[in-house]
Parts: sequence; structure tokens; C-alpha cells
Amino acid sequence: MVIRLSSFVTLLALAAPLYAQDAEEPAPSLPDDHFSVYRADGTDASLDDVLAALDDADVLLVGEEHGNPVGHRLEEAVLRGAVERVRGTARWVTLSLEMFERDVQYVLDEYLAGLITEEHFLDSARPWPDYENRYRPLVETARAEGLPVVASNAPRRYVNRVTREGRGALDVLGPLARFYLPPLPYPGPSPEYRAQWNEVMAEAMAAAGAHDDSTAARDYAGSENALQAQALWDAAMGHAITEGLEVAPGALVIHFAGSFHVERGTGIAERIEGYRPGTRVLSVVMTQVDEDVGAWDDASHRGLADFVILTR
Repeated sequence: MVIRLSSFVTLLALAAPLYAQDAEEPAPSLPDDHFSVYRADGTDASLDDVLAALDDADVLLVGEEHGNPVGHRLEEAVLRGAVERVRGTARWVTLSLEMFERDVQYVLDEYLAGLITEEHFLDSARPWPDYENRYRPLVETARAEGLPVVASNAPRRYVNRVTREGRGALDVLGPLARFYLPPLPYPGPSPEYRAQWNEVMAEAMAAAGAHDDSTAARDYAGSENALQAQALWDAAMGHAITEGLEVAPGALVIHFAGSFHVERGTGIAERIEGYRPGTRVLSVVMTQVDEDVGAWDDASHRGLADFVILTR
């Protein structure tokens, strides 16, 4: 495997066991009625159970619903809890984020190293919407603790190219562009993943039908190119995660992404296994419910992940 993460990430990863001494205070805990944790079969669990399971994992995949305030607070709690669990051991945590693209890795590294201001970091790194409330706590925790952070997503300009012209449209890209992508040709969707995509898109179009008769949205949902673009995201993130493990053997990589990339062991997990067979992956999926967070629905929630967290 060719290691393509920047030298800053390599150096930070090697230095990561020497956690910063001025770490931030632990995040405030959420009220119990804001979330419930379950195992894949619906039996009760807790955040402590999730953290304990990290002892036997190389990678933790956390699937979020973007913009879920409770979910974002839980992500911070999981990251901080993982750091505390490995503190004083030979392991350390590497944070990996879908929310930053691979071509801004050096910008992220410069900010973590204190070489540039946060203002310049945000101007150059193209953070996702509402970064302040959703993802800044994760990055600032990593910065305070001296953790490496991996910008893991494929640059959106290349994902858009696949959406418009198909996966073969990447073949004409030069070596610099390919540097920020997984090895080409990247793996396509598995049959299981394709079935999940079709189910989700059918539900989305049925819901949108009552409000929007736009043919553009429907064409996108049924497009093979759209599915191949989704597969590119999975391949990019899976490859970035496995590179992080190759650069820093012994690290625990905690990766945050949208829940569809994580659910039911497909998506990113499939790509990790393909790029680095035998990698021990633990998964958590968070999902909002309209009813009480204790209302487990076996048909909807069973098997979503190793741990399923229902949130308000």
C-alpha cells in the first residue's frame, strides 16, 4: 500500500501517545432521556459498553444523522471517552472525518500544529455547514489532546464528475488529482449496498412526492452514476482509514460519517476489509426517533450496527 497521508499526520500519529497536558474539560453529559443505547439485537447497552468494546477494535465507525444536536454531543462524548480509555496505554486515538476532503489534509495539519489561525483554517479547509456546533468540538478535542485528524473524503469536484459522467470519467485525471482519490478503478457497490441504496431512494422519493414533483430529484435517485458517486465516497473514506492504520500501527481510528455509509456492515466497512483484510471494525449508528428513545423497533433498528443509539 502506498502511504499518501501527509508527513504532518505521520509525525502527529507517532507522537500521539504523548497527549497534550492542557486537554479540555470533559464534555457535559446528556440527560438519560435524550438517548438510549442498544446492541445489534435490541438488548440494552450503554456508552460504557461501546467504549469497552473498543479494546478489541482497530476502527470505530460512527454513523450520524447530520444536524442531529444530540448525536453531535454523543460523538464528542465517544471521542473523549475513547481518549480516556487508552490514556496511559500503548494505544492512541486517530480521529477521521468525512467532513473534510483529502486535498485539505495539509491545511488541517497546519492548524493542528498551531502554524495557522483558526480563521485561515476555516477559510481554506471548506468545512461542512454549521461547523461551529457540529464538528468543531471534535477537531478542538483532537487539537487539545494532540491527536492526528484524517481528512478522509474524496474531493467533491471529482465525486460530482462521477455523478455527471460516470465512474470512468476519473480515468482522465492526472497524477495530482489521483493522489487525493482511492486507487482507480475504485470498488463499486456490493449487491447488498445496492439494495440498501434502492430502498432508501425509494423511501425518499415517496416522501418527496407529496411536496415536490421535480423530475431532477427523481432522476438523481434512480441514477447509476449517483450510486457510483456514493461508492466513491465509501472507497475514499475506507482507503484513508486503512492508510491511517498503516502509518500508525496500533492506533484506534474513530471515524465519523453519515449513517448510510456505516449501516449494516456495508459501505465503508466493506472497503476497509477490501483494502486491509482482517481489520477489526466496530460500528455505531445513531438515529432520531419521534417517539420515546426507549422505543426499540425491531424491524427498523435490528442489525443496523454493533451498537444502535436512538436519540431525541
